[in-house]
Amino acid sequence: MNIPGIHHVTALASDPQRNLDFYTGLLGLRLVKLTVNFDDPGTYHLYYGDRTGTPGSIMTFFPSPGASRGRQGAGQVTEVSFEAPRGSLDYWMALLSATPDERGALHFTDPDGLPLSLVASQNGAGTSITRFAGVTLTERFAERTGELLTATMGYDAGDAGQFHSGQDVVRIDHQPQARAGMMGAGTVHHVAFRAETDQRQLEWQQLLMRGGLQVTEVLDREYFHSIYFREPGGVLFEIATDPPGFTVDEQLDTLGTHLKLPPWLEPDRAEIERKLPKLRLPQ
Repeated sequence: MNIPGIHHVTALASDPQRNLDFYTGLLGLRLVKLTVNFDDPGTYHLYYGDRTGTPGSIMTFFPSPGASRGRQGAGQVTEVSFEAPRGSLDYWMALLSATPDERGALHFTDPDGLPLSLVASQNGAGTSITRFAGVTLTERFAERTGELLTATMGYDAGDAGQFHSGQDVVRIDHQPQARAGMMGAGTVHHVAFRAETDQRQLEWQQLLMRGGLQVTEVLDREYFHSIYFREPGGVLFEIATDPPGFTVDEQLDTLGTHLKLPPWLEPDRAEIERKLPKLRLPQ
């Protein structure tokens, strides 16, 4: 079995309005789902992506007003990279006030200091961000993580600590002396990889457990089903199913325009809405 690529990346933020304005207003992503953290319903869970919320385009956030800044370090995803059409890089350079590195990537941060980058894609037209290009993991001990990516998850090893799927790249930044990262605003909570079906997810669960990893039971996230485990370097990995997708409870044209709650939280809607900060949604 081979992992097709990244499904989504989930990070932590502070001010929800500032986060929403940056990812929809500046980066031009669509708010495809406005919901809450199912494990902490007093906190929003904001999902951004392309028009339909295609797996591989989805960046999500748990924003907590007043949250303290986290610290980048070992055992974390320390950069998230997006793709945009090659002809749009001049536009993005000016908009982000960023200078390309030797590989042509533009590096910048979001309002909470989360490291991001933008690279040119051969696909697409216009200026819109299309999908993830990949993620960077900072690891003290890179070998076991590399073995997991190649021998178990089916990534192909490339140069300079890069591991390729059919869609994106996981890069390992080997930093033997790096201090441990600390969760907080501006850090990644987890990276999720794709499973095409529920059956394939169960196969991954069994395979990972046979490899000695501690894997959770399947959890219903309403828009996909999830299993979680920590890779050898400590980064939290998820495997999420492609179906059912974000139109399971909203029409495509109205995605992200109303607060959606899973059925088990609907009885508490009034109390949840009372506690959540007010948001000005994109028009």
